[in-house]
Amino acid sequence: MTLETGTDAPQLPPSRAAGEPGSKVEAIRSRLRDEVIAHLAPHDPLPPERELVNLFGVSRATVRQALARLADHGWVYRVQGSGTFVADKDLVSKSLYLTSFSEDIAERGMTPGSRVLRLEHGRADERIARELLITPGARAVHIERLRTADGAPLCIESLWLPEWLTGDNLGPELLGSLYEYFGHAGATPARAHQTIRAVTLDERQAELLESAPGSPALLVARIVFDTHGRRIESSTGVYRGDAYEFQINVKRRV
Repeated sequence: MTLETGTDAPQLPPSRAAGEPGSKVEAIRSRLRDEVIAHLAPHDPLPPERELVNLFGVSRATVRQALARLADHGWVYRVQGSGTFVADKDLVSKSLYLTSFSEDIAERGMTPGSRVLRLEHGRADERIARELLITPGARAVHIERLRTADGAPLCIESLWLPEWLTGDNLGPELLGSLYEYFGHAGATPARAHQTIRAVTLDERQAELLESAPGSPALLVARIVFDTHGRRIESSTGVYRGDAYEFQINVKRRV
């Protein structure tokens, strides 16, 4: 079964300077993470909201907003009627905000890393050309890299970028955070169409991800659009099934 996520997931709100609206929520979010969650085990309940209000000396609305942001970033999960619980720290949770792998890993307090497997100019096949809205056979940059968290392999990424975005550049800036590179190039990522499906690892993937062949994994296909509506990335990522999860909030249609 294929699960298609929404194409218009909002971007995370920009950070605010101290004293501006929202800075108090961010401060409480950080304190909850460092002073409360850090001392609990996965699936332990957090104190009730009224206790957190008294502990931090803020309003219940501020506590609720801070908890919501922690949930968005995979630190906690909520069970209706039961409360808020600590998420499994061994899993990297991915919400439907449009964030990069590096941002997801850093948010979990780990160090993201990459090992480049391929970096070259190639020719777009029909699928890549269709997804990037370029001519089949047109030149495009192909990047394949192994993504890690604290040195542990989590994901194999294969990305195609249109040549208008990179030109002849195959420099080291393409090896770090691509979303930062896109922003500097005037193509800030804004939204994505993403499809997630379950797969099993072949022998090469299993070796790279230090797993057994046939192990379950998640295949994530993504087309990224910039703020001008241009298609700037066609990518697939194979994620270890025992170390990554995607969180999806759904609403009943009314």
